[in-house]
Amino acid sequence: MVVNPDAQPVHEERLTAANGDVSTELAPTSSPNEEDEYTILVPTTDLRTAGRMIQIAAALMPVHEGEARGKVLPLGVVEIPEELGFSAGAIPARIHRQMLGRLRRVSKSPQVELRTLVRVHRQVWQGIVETARDEGVNLILLGWSGRVNADSVLGTTIDHAVRNAPCDIAVAKGVSLTAAKRILVPIRGGPHAALAFKLATGLAERVDGTVTALRIELPEDAGTPDDGTIATRERDREEFEAVLATAPRPDRVRQVVVQADSVVDAILKQAESQQVVVMGSAAGPQHPDQIFGPIAEEIARRCDKGIVVVKTRLPGTATHEEWEQLYARQPITAPALDISQIVDKWFAENTFDSSEFERIDDLVRLKRQQGVTISLGLPALNEEETIAAIVKSVKTELMDRHPLLDEIVLIDSRSTDRTREICAELGIPVYIHQDILPEHGSYRGKGETLWKSMHVLKGDIIAWIDTDIRNIHPRFVYGLIGPLLKDQRVQFVKGFYKRPIRGPGGVLQSTGGGRVTELTARPLFNLFYPELSGLIQPLAGEQAGRRAVLEQLPFFTGYGVETGLLLDLLLQYGLRAIGQVDLKRRVHRNQSLASLSVMSFGILQVVMQRLAQRHRLQLLSEVNRSMKLIQHERDRFHVELKEVGDVERPPIGLLPEYRAAHPPRPRRGSLPTGDTARGTGQNGPASAATSGEAR
Repeated sequence: MVVNPDAQPVHEERLTAANGDVSTELAPTSSPNEEDEYTILVPTTDLRTAGRMIQIAAALMPVHEGEARGKVLPLGVVEIPEELGFSAGAIPARIHRQMLGRLRRVSKSPQVELRTLVRVHRQVWQGIVETARDEGVNLILLGWSGRVNADSVLGTTIDHAVRNAPCDIAVAKGVSLTAAKRILVPIRGGPHAALAFKLATGLAERVDGTVTALRIELPEDAGTPDDGTIATRERDREEFEAVLATAPRPDRVRQVVVQADSVVDAILKQAESQQVVVMGSAAGPQHPDQIFGPIAEEIARRCDKGIVVVKTRLPGTATHEEWEQLYARQPITAPALDISQIVDKWFAENTFDSSEFERIDDLVRLKRQQGVTISLGLPALNEEETIAAIVKSVKTELMDRHPLLDEIVLIDSRSTDRTREICAELGIPVYIHQDILPEHGSYRGKGETLWKSMHVLKGDIIAWIDTDIRNIHPRFVYGLIGPLLKDQRVQFVKGFYKRPIRGPGGVLQSTGGGRVTELTARPLFNLFYPELSGLIQPLAGEQAGRRAVLEQLPFFTGYGVETGLLLDLLLQYGLRAIGQVDLKRRVHRNQSLASLSVMSFGILQVVMQRLAQRHRLQLLSEVNRSMKLIQHERDRFHVELKEVGDVERPPIGLLPEYRAAHPPRPRRGSLPTGDTARGTGQNGPASAATSGEAR
């Protein structure tokens, strides 16, 4: 998909199926593990055929312990021309995600998980290769129409993807699952043929078909064959039998041995009575103008049956370095991106819209497939005006009607109004944050509430929303959860929205909120942490993350909590681990400039503290923990001294009480490796209020 910078969102009814330094690396990579679920990446350059390719991928899923089990990852790559910045791909990426989302459940097997991905790159093949590496993919499945360019073998995208793939790869042409019961697999031996047979037996199991394993021998010359010929035939026979021995259901496989002068003609002859041909690439060195070898490429062009040609990443037990020498071809690498391009690319790929996740049943299905639980924490202090509407809206839609949330919990900070009583009447568990983990003391502040809430919340995914929202909608919750369920790279999600503010006379103006964000937080990020400059509202109280990550992060107890979390996430997990989602519009209580000044001072302290730790500098002293506020009373001004400073709570995962209550449990999907934790920060009371405020 080539980006159109003027593209507009497509409405649903128009859619059809279809060391301390910040690294310039966006995220760590992973590699396939034989013990993990088998994962097939399906690039979808043509949404009209995407559904069929997904079904083929699910059907090719290898059989393990009697059933096909794994993941199919449809991939859309938004191609950005050189003259445009990567951020131009944000809207096209969203449109692509929406269209791919219509392909849900095209795999009817409950054992095969379907998860769509969208990436932004200069060239489609680069996006394919990068995604395969990031996701630890086992196989890339590409569709081929049969048409070629004059300067390519099977097409530019396929050629580059095959030659640079970090995993096994397959190219399919003309395969239909309604006509795939008779499957031919030519086998001479070697890893390519073994892969072909593995996929063919998976297909046979899916369609209740049979596999014909074909071995071709050259005709015997007149006279007695020499020792070399005999040895070659014996080796071919042994390798043939070794491949057949891997069949999960031998009763589905029949053997055919023929003699022929032309291997191509023999395969085409046998294919006449078959419906699909699955074959491996040539095992030896390739000509520079070939990617699968002369036999496989000629069969692919001439065969009028469905065909799948496969190639393994490594021949036999050879190392990757040996493979590169063998094929005399170094992988093509994309040019390194500068920091501006990194941020633009992240912005396009990791900026979501809550409307992408409004099909809540799909989120529930993904939740069940991934075997995760989800908690919503509501931090509150004197929010009796809004808390009932928030609980009713979210509980009705996301617990009663759709079981997306496993629990909603109020974490109160000793409200003096009826906040706790209202939640109790609505059947919501209520905790007072000062009473949680009392042996570790207690501080005032929203960050303290969030940190302690992790001890009482039970979910693998934890979401928090502020409790002063006056226009509550379930999207404030499912919008945060959606990216975590649909993109395993994302570990933490921030919300953003339009923020109205009350002007003179109490009139609600459509914009103007988020003053601390625009005047303090974002300028600081642009100056010291430019990787985070693409975050629209870094101080938003609506956020969600994976417990396995959150429990490894320190929490500042006051208003610096959001800033601290983002800085530590960036340094420990990389930019790719962070996502943001458009929650449309948020109406809430606005604060005075004096209160916002205190908040800004607290955020500045957190940034300075992290810079000091990163560069081993002394930037703050005790005098920096107090702030002189200018107060105006009648006709005079005076100075008020206020102590402002957050305590840095250690990662909660270090507490024995927490580890006892939340023992590690296996989870599906990959988790980036990060440093474990920092030590405890300075002691002393924080001054920030608990409830989320206008920033």
